[in-house]
Amino acid sequence: MRENTPEIDVDQLAAVAQSGAAVVDVREPSEYVDGHVPGAVLIPMGQLPSRVGELDRGAPVYVVCASGNRSAAMTDFLRQTGFDAYSVAGGTKGWVSSGRDVVTGTAPLPALTVVPIETPTLGDRSYLVHDGQVAFVVDPQRDIDRVLDLLTEHGVRLTHVFESHLHNDYVTGGLALARRTGAAYLVNAADEVAFERTPVRDGETLEVGDRMRVTALATPGHTYTHLSYALTDAVTGEQMAVFTGGSLLYGATGRPDLLGHDHTDALVRAQHASAHRLAEVLPDSAEVFPTHGFGSFCSATQSEATSSTIGQEKQANPVLTQDEETYVRELLAGLNAYPAYYAHMSPANAAGPGEPDLSPPTPADPAELRRRIEAGQWVVDLRNRTVFAAGHVPGSLNFGLDGGFATYLGWLIEWGTPLTLLGETPEDVAEAQRELVRIGIDRPAAAATGKPQDWVAGTGHELAVFPTATFADLAQVRHHRAVTVLDVRRTDEFDASRIDGAVNIPLHELPQRLGDVPSGEVWVHCAGGYRASVAASLLDAAGRPVVAIDDSYDNAGEVGLQLVGPEAK
Repeated sequence: MRENTPEIDVDQLAAVAQSGAAVVDVREPSEYVDGHVPGAVLIPMGQLPSRVGELDRGAPVYVVCASGNRSAAMTDFLRQTGFDAYSVAGGTKGWVSSGRDVVTGTAPLPALTVVPIETPTLGDRSYLVHDGQVAFVVDPQRDIDRVLDLLTEHGVRLTHVFESHLHNDYVTGGLALARRTGAAYLVNAADEVAFERTPVRDGETLEVGDRMRVTALATPGHTYTHLSYALTDAVTGEQMAVFTGGSLLYGATGRPDLLGHDHTDALVRAQHASAHRLAEVLPDSAEVFPTHGFGSFCSATQSEATSSTIGQEKQANPVLTQDEETYVRELLAGLNAYPAYYAHMSPANAAGPGEPDLSPPTPADPAELRRRIEAGQWVVDLRNRTVFAAGHVPGSLNFGLDGGFATYLGWLIEWGTPLTLLGETPEDVAEAQRELVRIGIDRPAAAATGKPQDWVAGTGHELAVFPTATFADLAQVRHHRAVTVLDVRRTDEFDASRIDGAVNIPLHELPQRLGDVPSGEVWVHCAGGYRASVAASLLDAAGRPVVAIDDSYDNAGEVGLQLVGPEAK
């Protein structure tokens, strides 16, 4: 008992508890389950400071622990924050010694919390998981400030960072986050990396605080050393979730071809076996939390689902409903191209990336912008495609922030090319920097903000423009003159349905194939307009007359354009 801490004995506690007074048990959940004073509410000692809002300041609060030490400390805390609080001398031990019964086997435990951290521009999710006191993170993105902000918001301490695999579609923030917070960094012991990590192996279970138990499960298929992580509540024994990385996704699996053709057959068969392992060892109620599958090219196919369980995947996921040969055949037939920058991601992750530098780039004046363009560097305009077409710096390229900015820029740029950013505001440039560090483009060479007129002032150059149009406009113009229709969608999209007579050069091939574009006026289209604008800016910078079709391909057949292909309507 601390000096001057107000207290009551167990007899007094019995009287106030019977009258419905607020009794708070500050022990750990496992102690509470073993036996607690009837009516006592569990708020563990470490959580109480962040949960005082759950208590009524207008009524006395009686604090109980095992013997009185923790309750005295928390009583002092509550009184300092304005509560009329009293510690129970002797605690639950004194309660039992007095011959009174305790309640066992039940606990109104707060739910373990899973906070998805969305990165929609790359089609990925990371996860922060906590029990109200300690936390772990799975597959964090490079910009770790988002995780640090969440830790502060939820009032929890990070103790573990788990990687499901050496990622192919982004640069991890795992090592930097672990170093910043002092958390253990868990990476498969079989992965060859250039940094100190906590090696983890199939079947190992890690204790994260008193309640969370995380078990590593080998799930090769996306990579050879891929791990999934099953989460068990140590108090209830419930296997409540599994973090599947690039293994079992919503209605799909991670693609097996990113390590090269020679490995694809072995990996796709391993992926089938891994999904079945998860379905066998986990209950149907276990929630599935994948890293990929929200638009990421790391997913073999795409799904609209935003949540799922093992039971739901057993009913709907081809990997769990098809035999191995059917799954292998259909998955391999559906694979398409993936971004060229993927080749740089796994080596960067194995080397151990540090924290990114998100400070503003060096400002560039109009003369500097002109010099960089004429030197063959990339000057990228971040504005949307409509305003870019209406007026832009001659020779600049359009990768708008309103679409797959980092994916397509990283896919098309020759790795290592100096990059200058043009944005209407410093916030636009900062957003682009954040997107770029996620794929390992750490520092733009320069940047400029303002209006396009500001970016050509004093250079002797006028703003460049090109027209935009709809598919209806294209149908009309083809009645009057011959134009080249350039379709920059992927080959699989083109093969499924295309405008009769269109030329297909997928966007990711266009920088190297500009000479393959037929001469004359070029009308360029994609599925929705974003890729067409990128392509139009490349053609415009090369001096080609171009019209960007800013329209949905779904409208092409409706306006009279003849479509061909098995899915043509």
